Amino acid sequence: KAAKAQAVKADGKPTLICCKTVIGMGSPNKAGTHDVHGAALGAAEVQATRDALGWTAAPFEIPNDIAVAWNAVTRGVAAEHAWNERFAAYRTAHPVEAAEFQRRMAGDLPDSFAEQLPALLETIAANETAFATRKSSQNALDAIAPLLPEFFGGSADLTGSNLTNFKGCVRARRDVWGNHFSYGVREFGMAAIMNGIALHGGYIPYGGTFLTFSDYSRNAIRMAALMKLRVIHVFTHDSIGLGEDGPTHQSVEHIPSLRIIPGLDVWRPADGLETAVAWACAVERRDGPSALCLSRQNLPRLSSISQVEKIRKGGYILSDMPGAQAAILSTGSELEIAMKAQAELATQGIATRVVSMPCTNVFDRQSEAYQEMVLPLSLPTVAIEAAHPDFWRKYVGRTGMVIGMPTFGESAPAPKLYAHFGITAERVVEAVQVLAHRAAYRHAEPLPDTVVPSVN
Repeated sequence: KAAKAQAVKADGKPTLICCKTVIGMGSPNKAGTHDVHGAALGAAEVQATRDALGWTAAPFEIPNDIAVAWNAVTRGVAAEHAWNERFAAYRTAHPVEAAEFQRRMAGDLPDSFAEQLPALLETIAANETAFATRKSSQNALDAIAPLLPEFFGGSADLTGSNLTNFKGCVRARRDVWGNHFSYGVREFGMAAIMNGIALHGGYIPYGGTFLTFSDYSRNAIRMAALMKLRVIHVFTHDSIGLGEDGPTHQSVEHIPSLRIIPGLDVWRPADGLETAVAWACAVERRDGPSALCLSRQNLPRLSSISQVEKIRKGGYILSDMPGAQAAILSTGSELEIAMKAQAELATQGIATRVVSMPCTNVFDRQSEAYQEMVLPLSLPTVAIEAAHPDFWRKYVGRTGMVIGMPTFGESAPAPKLYAHFGITAERVVEAVQVLAHRAAYRHAEPLPDTVVPSVN
């Protein structure tokens, strides 16, 4: 009673009441034991419990006094009616603000977002500067955030590294309104709080940390996917490309494992435009969370404004050559390597197709015809990504090849790590050469049924 009295005090602060409990309380023989946790009590113990509690109601029968006490319908109807009356008065006094409130609570984006997005993407696509995609992400936020008053960002004590802040953002404090929150070193708390914000409505929450630390957030990420919440996770330093921090911080298994969470869209963009499109798709999505996996190292511009709608499909042909003998499939920072390999193979007379797949989840939702057009089953394929290779087997098939990271990383500068682990254009070239040779051998003309011996 004292705790309840404290909780309802009008001091503007939340109250946490911790209740000491006994598992299975009331069961004479199993209360306080693990037996009551994972198995049914059994008929005899159920009856003993009913006797101990003095419970005489039949199974599934709720006594009327309890039903009345627990029934919140009448109270809820009255509370809703009172709220609607207050809001009607507010709407009369403040029609613009009321309309904005209703828009945000409905989850609709402002009209200005769709109207101005094409021009913003054109500006981003025209920038030839090589940026790390974490910086490209911040550039996208700088452009998009002014159009979205519902944006609420943050980071788990890594804002300066994740670059989740944007121009004009205000840090939320105890007594200061803001649209960017410092969560501290608590990734799971951040992810769970973002879920709560999304459930309340009116905001689009996003938060950042290093990709390896997504492990701490995983249960909340999974729950966001299960509940279909519009939550956006920004995961930077996404591979061995982060360099000297070493294997504790270098993601290997994280991207593949996140991709297989049902309902989570995992984006790994390769340049500024792909990053901006990833942000747009994450913001526009209303039926689930998204994750952006971003690089620490600078990456060149590879895509063009004419490819925006293709990027939105999750996977697309970035660069094609007539009579392609193989496809090179890649994402993120390794797309640059794929393009270098294509150029080298061209000098050897081997034509290839480079496919960028920034979001496998979105690509997998495309029509079978589109998937076959981009990545034909008959086209030998090499996939390259600085992550665990097993995920890509479904795209390359048993006859394709995957160049990836089957082991943990090491501490060294990024270029040395890429060379050490064989995440290189030279290795892609070798793999394509092998696949092209195999394909040529398979398609060779068969020998005639009767072979005429040589005169020699």
